[in-house]
Amino acid sequence: MQKVDLKKEISDYSAAHHELAIVDIPPRQYLMIDGHGDPNTSPEFAEAIRALYPVAYKLKFASKLNLGKDYVVMPLEGLWWADDMSSFTTARDKSQWDFTLMILQPEWITEAMFQEALQKVSEKDPPANLDKVRLETLHEGACIQTLHVGSFDTEAKVLAQMHHEFAPEHNLTLTGRHHEIYLSDFRKVAPEKLRTILRQPVVR
Repeated sequence: MQKVDLKKEISDYSAAHHELAIVDIPPRQYLMIDGHGDPNTSPEFAEAIRALYPVAYKLKFASKLNLGKDYVVMPLEGLWWADDMSSFTTARDKSQWDFTLMILQPEWITEAMFQEALQKVSEKDPPANLDKVRLETLHEGACIQTLHVGSFDTEAKVLAQMHHEFAPEHNLTLTGRHHEIYLSDFRKVAPEKLRTILRQPVVR
């Protein structure tokens, strides 16, 4: 059985370092869970991760067993926003941030499969906030994106360039929520080696 790796098949799951590009993101379905607060200290952030991954792996195993379709579980992603969006590029007050953590799902994963996976995860030592996990479609459309290499705390300069230089120069207005794709496992990789795709939806 061939194992599909969507990271290698979807072109916008790669990006160039030090290069801003405009990409078009079609509708895609994700496992999602919402939360609030500093990802370094917020219990909600850690609990959200613990709730997402068991469901993601139950879906992978169900797909392999029942559909004959195996795939690599996709990396963690996050949508981030705040009442004052300058908290991303200037003050970096992470305590004010809201987030939606996500894991992309193959298009053949159905709501019925999701509900069955939830049920199976709930049967033995269910994680906190499992009931907050959902399967939802997100359509971002046109986006600016780039690859950031380094600590999350060094993103501000790149985001300022994206928001205040690149977007105005190309007659683009920011819309939607700041999106990060964590190509590296930040629980295991040194901060200076982290590889993160930064994505910002825009309209012309």
